[in-house]
Amino acid sequence: MNEVQGPTPTGTSRPYKSLAEALRAHRVPAENHDLVAAIVDAVGISTFIDRGRYIEAIRRGDGAPLHIGKTYTNGFAEDEQILVGGRALPLAPSEGRPPYFFVTHPSALPGAPAAGRTASGRGTSRAKTEPRAVRATKPAERDYGVCEVCFMVRTPSGGCACD
Repeated sequence: MNEVQGPTPTGTSRPYKSLAEALRAHRVPAENHDLVAAIVDAVGISTFIDRGRYIEAIRRGDGAPLHIGKTYTNGFAEDEQILVGGRALPLAPSEGRPPYFFVTHPSALPGAPAAGRTASGRGTSRAKTEPRAVRATKPAERDYGVCEVCFMVRTPSGGCACD
């Protein structure tokens, strides 16, 4: 496929050395890496190019290039079957790139935990058995009165700015 490759909106359009480098640069969640690698192996990709919001994956043979985003891979034909782990991936019609189809990555599915986070919303580096530190309560604020001359709040010793 000899199409002209234009620059990204930021003006940079550079090839990546590997899929791992491309996924890291685009901050694709780690739980999606295995699926994307399996898709790339099944389709046969020769080059990965930075396109700003997505990674463009150029196929070795016929077919449209794939657009790999954080939560999707787009660019499959309607009759194309992508087998990953012996199962065909469910393809959905693309709204932004018809007539192509896309597959949703695991991190975008409902109920999927966020990368590197537990159900509590905290990072996974803390041991689950470690108790939480008790937060000190805020001391009660006291009212020391207001100066009748300068209308400033008095200090605990009873002074103000005009003393």
